Amino acid sequence: MAAVFLVTLYEYSPLFYIAVVFTCFIVTTGLVLGWFGWDVPVILRNSEETQFKTRVFKKQMRQVKNPFGLEITNPSSASISTGITLTTDCLEDSLLTCYWGCSVQKLYEALQKHVYCFRISTPQALEDALYSEYLYQEQYFIKKDSKEEIYCQLPKDTKIEDFGTVPRSRYPLVALLTLADEDDREIYDIISMVSVIHIPDKTYKLSCRILYQYLLPTQGQFHDLKQLFMSANNNSTPSSNSSPELKSTDRSLLERAGLSESEADAPEENGKDCVVCQNGTVNWVLLPCRHTCLCDGCVRYFQRCPMCRQFVQESFALRGQREHDRDRLKTL
Repeated sequence: MAAVFLVTLYEYSPLFYIAVVFTCFIVTTGLVLGWFGWDVPVILRNSEETQFKTRVFKKQMRQVKNPFGLEITNPSSASISTGITLTTDCLEDSLLTCYWGCSVQKLYEALQKHVYCFRISTPQALEDALYSEYLYQEQYFIKKDSKEEIYCQLPKDTKIEDFGTVPRSRYPLVALLTLADEDDREIYDIISMVSVIHIPDKTYKLSCRILYQYLLPTQGQFHDLKQLFMSANNNSTPSSNSSPELKSTDRSLLERAGLSESEADAPEENGKDCVVCQNGTVNWVLLPCRHTCLCDGCVRYFQRCPMCRQFVQESFALRGQREHDRDRLKTL
């Protein structure tokens, strides 16, 4: 009888049909939004939202002083025929050894030998590991804190115009920086730095740049030196002799990270540029994207990088709390 009554009511009363649909809509909305205390929205979450709650690990970093600095002067004018100008900035007297046409395979075998066999702390050690698999070598003595410009060029009698098509078996130029004084090798953890430099030629006209830089510590590892990405400060006024914006930004990044120049030379106005609060000093590097964009106060609230929205797996601080306290005391 009840069923007959409901069917009759459904046939003769459109309001009953509307009421049923409205009730179903309210119940479904309540389940989705969690009004009834049931965790139904879990089935609607995608994989990225579940990863959002993963814990960001903070890497324990050990401060190491790098005595070497190397960069390319006027990379647009460098070529195999005209040569290249390198600017050095070393904390101690050093030796710059340039290997033109260095074998790719022998170079990485030499780096492995530094790990397992012997330490590459002198140019002779690298030459022994390379088995003379290079076309030409030149060496320069670098004075302490001199920031010299070294002009390197292949002799004209070699008649080398290019190093073949890609993939190549030789790097155009490999620059090795080592400490000149043997006593200095006991002071620094980093005993040498290997820079792999691409120089354009007739076959491969990619612009001149440093492809890789490897730091070789005394413990027997080798570390790939990578750039950090930081937001540029628009308040600073660029000088007329400055390089393009991207290059100046990259240089400031390396200076802030202590990779190419000392921290004392870094401009103070680039210190407060946290992309979130716009007030705190940028201090945290996010991995694996390598964006350096957060201060100590904002880093705790982000599991995604605010610059590229990539999930942060690890992070580390450029400077510890003690260094921040020292800076505050200096300003006071």
